[in-house]
Amino acid sequence: MSALEVLAAGALALVEDLGRPGFAHLGVARSGALDRGALALANRLVGNPDGAAALELTGGGFRARFASERWFAVAGAWGPVRLDGHRIAPYAAARASAGSEIEVGMPERGIRSYLAVRGGIDVPEVLGSRSRDTLAGLGPAPVAAGDVLALGAEPKASVPVLDAEAAFPPPTGTVTLGLLPGPRGDWFTDASRAALFDREWRCSADADRVGARLDGVPLERRVRGELPSEGTVPGSVQVPPSGLPTILLADRPVTGGYPVIAVVSAASLDRVAQLRPGQSVRFRHA
Repeated sequence: MSALEVLAAGALALVEDLGRPGFAHLGVARSGALDRGALALANRLVGNPDGAAALELTGGGFRARFASERWFAVAGAWGPVRLDGHRIAPYAAARASAGSEIEVGMPERGIRSYLAVRGGIDVPEVLGSRSRDTLAGLGPAPVAAGDVLALGAEPKASVPVLDAEAAFPPPTGTVTLGLLPGPRGDWFTDASRAALFDREWRCSADADRVGARLDGVPLERRVRGELPSEGTVPGSVQVPPSGLPTILLADRPVTGGYPVIAVVSAASLDRVAQLRPGQSVRFRHA
């Protein structure tokens, strides 16, 4: 049997692929891996297609046992990965034997690790995706200790030989994000629009797959009326009455009633997935 037996799930372990685009008109968000680049890299390291289903691990504490020989790789957050008690390099493919145990510890850089196994995690699709949408409750349930995750057939592509220098672990200091203009920028004072770029912000502990709130000096609105709900996209920077911006992420609601002052560029969005509580953030014009 080709499977992965979960011994400990850690803080949060989810099956994620590249999501389910095209269903916003039904009220369904795209969802999928928050760090799409890390998911694609982990899959490439073991010869999978970029969008094969893998495990998104938030924080450490994950342990699992392989029922058969398989290649695997961990990308995204940088931290200790052990196979049968021996530390191995992240961002590199490794071969597990039948009965081998893998442990993904607490990240030293970033917060979300992606464990890809050759063949992918084989769980039923919902609307064309194996991803868990934590807000809508779609897709496979969060992974728990005792779960046995079936693995798909190994792809025809071979496991590539890659230089370890290809690894780009998340930064530990201030993270700079590119911003595009939002549809409701004119709802804010000139001083607040400038302050968005001039100030340093900090990632709040109030962050999950739906959105990441930033702490700092509140932004001031020019227009104080109600806003009818309108569509949102991943990266939308909403500003609720508190004045503290929230970056909407993959499991966001597809509509929202708070004004969007700006939108994080697609090129910067993966960095938001790896922000740790208290980490500094600055914005630049994309």
